Amino acid sequence: MDTIQLDPTQAKSYEALYAFLQGCQFKAVEKGRAQLVSIAAASSALDPLAVLESIYEDRQQHFYVERKRDDVAIAGAENAISYSPESCTRFKSVRDWIEDTLDNTIAVGDPNLPFFGPTFFCGFSFFEKVDEDASFPASTVFVPRWQVAVTGGRCVAIANATIADGDDVEAVAKRIWNANTKFRTFDYSDEEERSKRERLKVLETTECGGDSVFKESVAAALERISAGEFEKIVLARALDLRADQSFHPLEILNTLRERYEDCYAFSIANGKGQSFIGASPERLVSVSKGRVNVDVLAGTASRGKTASEDARLGAGLLESEKDRREHQIVYESVCRRLSDLGLIVKGECLPSLKKLQNVQHLFVDVEAELVNGIHLLDMVTALHPTPAVGGTPREAAVPRIRELERFDRGLYAGPIGWINAKGEGEFLVGIRSALVDGEKARLYAGVGIVEGSVPEREYVETNLKFQALKENLL
Repeated sequence: MDTIQLDPTQAKSYEALYAFLQGCQFKAVEKGRAQLVSIAAASSALDPLAVLESIYEDRQQHFYVERKRDDVAIAGAENAISYSPESCTRFKSVRDWIEDTLDNTIAVGDPNLPFFGPTFFCGFSFFEKVDEDASFPASTVFVPRWQVAVTGGRCVAIANATIADGDDVEAVAKRIWNANTKFRTFDYSDEEERSKRERLKVLETTECGGDSVFKESVAAALERISAGEFEKIVLARALDLRADQSFHPLEILNTLRERYEDCYAFSIANGKGQSFIGASPERLVSVSKGRVNVDVLAGTASRGKTASEDARLGAGLLESEKDRREHQIVYESVCRRLSDLGLIVKGECLPSLKKLQNVQHLFVDVEAELVNGIHLLDMVTALHPTPAVGGTPREAAVPRIRELERFDRGLYAGPIGWINAKGEGEFLVGIRSALVDGEKARLYAGVGIVEGSVPEREYVETNLKFQALKENLL
């Protein structure tokens, strides 16, 4: 990536920007390749979600993720450049594409700014192949035309554009100039109109596959576990909702981020009217400042109505042989797969309680030091799907999920995340999620099935997870 250190906010004129972009086009001609131009500038305080909401169009791609506890929020919209490989080597293909794109990138601004250079937003389906009518392809990676990121009290606005031989440089210059002007004096004036909308009502709720299919699937899975086919499998339910008006994904997201500060509130839109949204409590993997972190999250109990009841339920979860065993399966798998990459895991498996609004889980943060040559997507390849959303042994359990669930997971439980120009980034697991499409929404919730699981109890656990989503859709 070529870096040009200057402050874009000090650009004296549109003409100077236009001349600079003409120079980028000359370079594209020289290299025989389109160049991705990424212009970053420090900005006054902006709320990335509010910016995205104010210009939201359901026919434009977007990506949003925020974890309020960590003081990180990123929003991007419109497509500057994208790639969607569909194969068993999709993670490697995306890694190669990102590296090739960076080799043909011109980044402008202060390199010390957080999120300097292009950020690559990614969404991968759970399975490497999806149904023909799926809302999202098996892999989606794109660099947005514009991006706003906030971290550590600093706000950065980024404009991205591709420039090739024969492109209309004047049109690109006008778009970037107008975006820069807009971010300097952002206007939220249409917020009052949005607040006048009537409360949405759900008219119909249908269990995908039928009301009895989930319990039957759990019973069938337990038979396979008893026969020694696998040790654990994760099975999900899907509920289809129909409302009296269109669901607005970003308004739902605002509720999710306020209620679940310890979760990743996220939304990824395909540009065709569908958005996959959620509040995931689980990080698949992150890389930052040479450190690798992976969440191990398994075992579930409800929250109590009083402090005493909540403590009793939490203590019961910590002492549950079935839940501790389920958590240990996930922990050992994560450590083994990181070790296979040459990473040395620090610490040991001493689960604590991760308390969310209506459920609590057994939780361990697995940490390791990054080894040179190991890319974030190498770790995604090794870890996905973890036993927390797939099963173990992975090779035996995961292929049975399609057969037992009887619906296409799509992005549910898949890796959703971002990678910056330094190779740092973060992927969450797309759980506690829903696919929103106009007045329709499909909600997903899953549970881990091991020896000792009881179909009725697993059904109740999925209802607990559904309830949180239902409450926030309205």
